[in-house]
Amino acid sequence: MQELNQTCTNICKEKKVFSVQGPYPVIRAGLRARGWVERRLPRPSVPRPRRHDLETEATDEGDSSDDDDFGEEVERDDEADDLYDLMSRLVRNETAYFYWTTRRDSVDCRSLRKDQMTNHYAKAGSFTTKVGLCMSLRNLQWFDAADPDTFFPRCYRLGAEDDKHAFIEDFRRTACTSLLMYVLEKYAGDSEWERTREVHDAKSHGLSKPRKQHAKQRVGSSIIDNALHVCEEYLNSLEHCDIDMTLETTPTLSEQQWKVFLQNYYLVIHKGLTIEGCEDYVERCKCMLEQMRCFCPQMETDGLCNIWIIKPGAKSRGRGIMCMNKLDEIMSLVDADHGIMNDSKWVVQKYLERPLLVHDTKFDVRQWFLVTDWNPLTVWFYRECYLRFSTQPYSTHTLDSSVHLCNNSIQKHFQPSPDRNPSLPAECMWSCSQFRSWLAASGRDDLWEGVVVPGMQKAVIQTLLTAQDSVEPRKASFELYGADFMLGRDLRPWLLEINASPTMAPSTGVTARLCPAVQEDTLRVVLDRQCDRNTHTGGFQLIYKQAAVEIPQYVGVNLLVEGTSIRRPRAPVYKPLIQSHPDPLSKSSSHRSSLISSHCISGKENQSEKAKKAWTTLSSRKVTLEKSLIFQPKLRKRPHRLVLPSTCCVLPNPAELHPQKLSLTHTQPDHPPTNRTRSKLPSLYHPTPSLDVINLRPRQAFPSGRYKHEMHTVNISYPVLRMQKYLSLNHRRAMDTFTEREGPKSS
Repeated sequence: MQELNQTCTNICKEKKVFSVQGPYPVIRAGLRARGWVERRLPRPSVPRPRRHDLETEATDEGDSSDDDDFGEEVERDDEADDLYDLMSRLVRNETAYFYWTTRRDSVDCRSLRKDQMTNHYAKAGSFTTKVGLCMSLRNLQWFDAADPDTFFPRCYRLGAEDDKHAFIEDFRRTACTSLLMYVLEKYAGDSEWERTREVHDAKSHGLSKPRKQHAKQRVGSSIIDNALHVCEEYLNSLEHCDIDMTLETTPTLSEQQWKVFLQNYYLVIHKGLTIEGCEDYVERCKCMLEQMRCFCPQMETDGLCNIWIIKPGAKSRGRGIMCMNKLDEIMSLVDADHGIMNDSKWVVQKYLERPLLVHDTKFDVRQWFLVTDWNPLTVWFYRECYLRFSTQPYSTHTLDSSVHLCNNSIQKHFQPSPDRNPSLPAECMWSCSQFRSWLAASGRDDLWEGVVVPGMQKAVIQTLLTAQDSVEPRKASFELYGADFMLGRDLRPWLLEINASPTMAPSTGVTARLCPAVQEDTLRVVLDRQCDRNTHTGGFQLIYKQAAVEIPQYVGVNLLVEGTSIRRPRAPVYKPLIQSHPDPLSKSSSHRSSLISSHCISGKENQSEKAKKAWTTLSSRKVTLEKSLIFQPKLRKRPHRLVLPSTCCVLPNPAELHPQKLSLTHTQPDHPPTNRTRSKLPSLYHPTPSLDVINLRPRQAFPSGRYKHEMHTVNISYPVLRMQKYLSLNHRRAMDTFTEREGPKSS
């Protein structure tokens, strides 16, 4: 017992304690073989629900999980070895460092430590749900120069109004192209349409009888004209030829005309009616289809019946899937189920009507891939896969799920058709090696490695790139996914969906061999390769490893730009101010001198009172302009209010004067003196909108010293600043010059 306790202590120090939820005996055996001990997860306190309840519960998950073994999930203690059971009890209070669960929400990834591993990533529903995959691949153009329409069938959300209108337009346009293909194949020697009808008539419950009632009825050729016109307008829109069309432009067909067109289309395709004079349209239809193929890569798989498949958003194993080929039935389903409109989890996807068939039977491919890191994105691709067949021969004239859905959980409820080819397996499964043998028999074995595998790898990588920003890139996590593909007649793979927690049930001989192998190889990649980079990884091969990129601080759809706007510096505005040295005044200058001296000596109160008198006296005097000075005022805050003194000269009108000097004399009648108070004087804080301008110029015709008085009034848009210093200085200079010339006069 002491040795057992010591062993458990060493195991805990080495952090080799794991927990598994679900029927994964291969994972348990593989971890125990590597020296790990299981810490049993607590069992649910409530009774285990029935299988039907589990399926209902799985629909509320955020992703598609097709684990098909809920019935085997009950764990039995008697199957466990007594020694391992005892060791599990000893570590029941220890921390588990490896989690393998069926459901993503069984373990909270955000609460795990960095050294704890789990087999799920948070927020992976962006590509493991049908709605998430539909929306993610629309952003592929931002990650790779590829078109999702080349590997993913067209898909729309029925709950979104914009997607619903886009689906209606796509359905109508596909009906037009299908009609043109029908004309070309029926009357141009292509036996595809007749061949598929013969298979249908021989093997599908005699559904061809109702067509005899309409054998003599015919549809007018206007239906072909309408189809050609719709296709032509679609090509013009792709080439932006409709850029000048307004919203008031009448559509090609009105709603009533579309209703009539689709009714006639159903009669021709589903009921077998013929079109009058359609032989004359063969060349036009051929030319139009060649142009459409350049822009519609899915035209070859669209077929003639315009079948669409409606899928619930978060279900798997084929539950709730319906195939429909009439627009009114699809829209009635949307309008009747308000849940579709509310949660937007239902999607409608174009059905591939012309897939590759094996002995006239449809199949799909289940391919595993493993993601061990999201930054950098690291993808491992499994070398082997398996095919799942339907139990009934393929036909587009019946919409039964036994014909169109290849999920094993659905096909196991049907008995194989008696007309089924005996070469097909009774278990409805093939391994990829068996499929390659079938291809080799028809001389196409090289297409597996040349077309199928590269196409599936490219589709997986491009899908993961579009979802990379949405998944939380936890370093110690990994996840195994199961991708479902269909092959076209040219063996080009088409991605249908991606499932989280793919089924590992050994339901057939093929899965009994492959599922344990893929689980064991997963442990080799996520555990053994951590210790030895050169270890054998089994069937997994590394197909993509992205260059590491720095994780941004915020990952989301909302962007925020922070900063300050750059403002262009405002250039200083300089306007010329004209100042002159005045000549002697006509009146006595003694009064002028006494006014100046009293202005300089008196205090602030006397200065204010005499400034009013000086302003009135200055406005009625005659002055001479001899030369001009240009001043450039500067802005500067003053601690007190600045007021222009009475001795400042008033500015001339810039619009009426020459920019350099005063050359002309404008005569105006004398204006009465303006009485201004201190509050009305121009200042730094209260500039006046207009100033009186005194134009001073000597009159040469009066030798006796008489002068002419002229005055202009000019509006200015900015205050006159810092004029006291300059004007007072110039005024003192002028008075000194005048005294020197005239001399003092006696009183």
